[in-house]
Amino acid sequence: MQWLMNIIEQHGLGLVFLNVLIEQLGAPIPAYPTLVVTSALAQAGRFSIPGLLGLAVLAALIADVLWFYAGRRYGRKVMATLCRVSLSPDSCVRQTEGVYLRWGAKSLLVAKFIPGFASVASAMAGALGTDIRKFMWYDMLGATIWIGSALLLGSLFSSTIGELLATLDALGRWGLLILAVLLALFIARKAWQRHAFLRMIRQIRISADELYCLIQDGANPLILDVRSDFYRTDGSIPGSVLLDEQNLQGPQSLSIELGHEVVVYCSCPNDASAARVVQRLKSLGYTHVRPLHGGIDAWVAAGHPLELLGQAQ
Repeated sequence: MQWLMNIIEQHGLGLVFLNVLIEQLGAPIPAYPTLVVTSALAQAGRFSIPGLLGLAVLAALIADVLWFYAGRRYGRKVMATLCRVSLSPDSCVRQTEGVYLRWGAKSLLVAKFIPGFASVASAMAGALGTDIRKFMWYDMLGATIWIGSALLLGSLFSSTIGELLATLDALGRWGLLILAVLLALFIARKAWQRHAFLRMIRQIRISADELYCLIQDGANPLILDVRSDFYRTDGSIPGSVLLDEQNLQGPQSLSIELGHEVVVYCSCPNDASAARVVQRLKSLGYTHVRPLHGGIDAWVAAGHPLELLGQAQ
């Protein structure tokens, strides 16, 4: 374990920079604990607090600006990619989009405190044409607040953290093994949650062709569009109803019988928004509720018609 402590002491600033950069690029390697530990070590004069703060903020800005320009160039495709690779698919769906669409660049002030939000918010800022200077100003302030809170915690609990590090050092290889196991458990828990979430979706979803057949056969299913305004400009499934999840308050929220056929669709490749609404509707007593496999993209790919804004009767 001593060799690891030596590396932290000798290369702490570089490790902080690399950890923050990797996390903000989307890897499930939390940087907050590293910031807290290095801040605690800084109290003994081993690191410079202003140096830690400056390098960490720079790393966050580099990653966020990369996501910003990716969003500006590729638009919604970037958010789709984030959904595919995220260990927390529910973090890249409508509630994340809704926060940015409501608060704009100001949401970047708290983005890094919300798992999965920072990357999506940066990409969405680019896709929506947010001014780069405004983006960088709020993003820098948000990164400073986030990193500063970690450094403050490290300074406040430096003695406790020092005792913990000394204990791990005394444990030698066992201390390193404990750290590795804790990180592995964190990643495994996220991966299992994602696996369980996607497995649930696969078991209940309906395909675009099946939905089209239901409509053609006169089954008259209630089709709910739970996309944010950002995704609705390209059109919607004919006859679908826009739904704000916050309006689901009671058993009769939809003013239909609980046994009525309901199909929910979104635009995230994992159908995460739709699946979450399906779960909520089932908890309210609706029995025939399914997410549309592939969402609006699958509907378009199958060659089925769209209803553009202003055409609904």
